[in-house]
Amino acid sequence: MPTFLSDHVANTTDLRLIAALQCDGRVTAERAGDVLGLAPRIVARRWSALIGDGTARVIAATPRPAPDGVMLLRIRVLRGKLDAVARALAARDDIPMIDISVGGDQLSALLLSTPDDRNRLVFKQLPATSAVTSVEAETIVHVFSDVGGWRLDALTAEERQALTPTRPDPSALAAATRDVTLLDDTDRAIAAALAVDARMSASALSRRIGHPESTVRRRVSSLFDEGVLHTRIVVDPHRLGLRVDANIRMRVAPAHLDETGRRLAAHPAVHGALATTGPSNLYIAVWLRDLDHFYEFLTQDLAALNVDIIDTVLVGQDFKRLSPGW
Repeated sequence: MPTFLSDHVANTTDLRLIAALQCDGRVTAERAGDVLGLAPRIVARRWSALIGDGTARVIAATPRPAPDGVMLLRIRVLRGKLDAVARALAARDDIPMIDISVGGDQLSALLLSTPDDRNRLVFKQLPATSAVTSVEAETIVHVFSDVGGWRLDALTAEERQALTPTRPDPSALAAATRDVTLLDDTDRAIAAALAVDARMSASALSRRIGHPESTVRRRVSSLFDEGVLHTRIVVDPHRLGLRVDANIRMRVAPAHLDETGRRLAAHPAVHGALATTGPSNLYIAVWLRDLDHFYEFLTQDLAALNVDIIDTVLVGQDFKRLSPGW
């Protein structure tokens, strides 16, 4: 079983408050308290504690880029050499995610790079590394869901609707009405500050970037309303009571791939569902309470779908997670 940094598990109220932030990372304590039936001071205090202890972090991000050429890598490594290979890969800017298997013998990584850099790593550098025994590379051809769209199953449909602002869908790159590359210096400064803390107030932003608060408030509203920015909640699943982290590859008949991918993307345990090339054409990442719950997911939820072969890897450590949009 994986080792965990903390035995602390959020309670029901905390889970509901994190779920409220998943609906709108900049929602006020007054609004959340009104919808959830809690005093605003309690909401503010619990959010401060949850963000302070690392259970949740609220950031602002731009829409996820199209998955053109993005690859999933599975790298098998000699025992005793895994940390060194993981560190070398983590130093690359084009690898935002690395998982280490619970068995300590393989890495799963996400690779974002140009074709030349991608081919050099996959076909030359990794195979030439004596510690690496094999490399499998699968290209992502469709994204059904990513971790940024994952939601705790802790609110009613009515509560979720009340807390979710009407804004462009952040999962679609075309949602933004302004090209992110064309932002001016003020918008870039705001985006950079909110990428660290999306709940930063207009007054704090004003002090940070040296512009009037009224200007900052107007610019922030515009960036979110036009879909240039959206909030994402980065969570520690262990602190949410989700102690099993697993990556599952499966093979699905082409006629059922889209339907199966969509159904799994909507499952509360699934925080990522991708169609890929290779022998396994559907990849999902799941968070579950324990191994009993994981077994139920395999034998009941997956068994009810048009899934053929299932290949499961339990994650022992999320070595690098810098890509909340995947």
